Amino acid sequence: MIKMVDLLVRKDGTSHEEFVDYWLGEHSELAKELPGLRKYVTSVPNDPEKAGYDGLLELYFDSTVDMKAAFDSDVGRRVQEDAAEFVNMDEGPTLVVDKTVQLDELD
Repeated sequence: MIKMVDLLVRKDGTSHEEFVDYWLGEHSELAKELPGLRKYVTSVPNDPEKAGYDGLLELYFDSTVDMKAAFDSDVGRRVQEDAAEFVNMDEGPTLVVDKTVQLDELD
């Protein structure tokens, strides 16, 4: 399984609260439709000004091929177009990593 991690920064002119409301509401509903998506996690920093970002996104897929297919799909294109409306796409890093669980006491 692979995981895409994005540190998100809101667009200028959008408050952190507006960003979070839209991201966790309307945008999340659309993103959940990505084909092949296995897990979708959003995290909001307690102090976004100190953190330097407005949210942390984790998307899980079985493989990089599945991830690419998801973003190349019609839904994937709509997700990216929608994100560009409220996320500064030139800010914040994106990582694609292999997921290895070292400890998970939550399960």
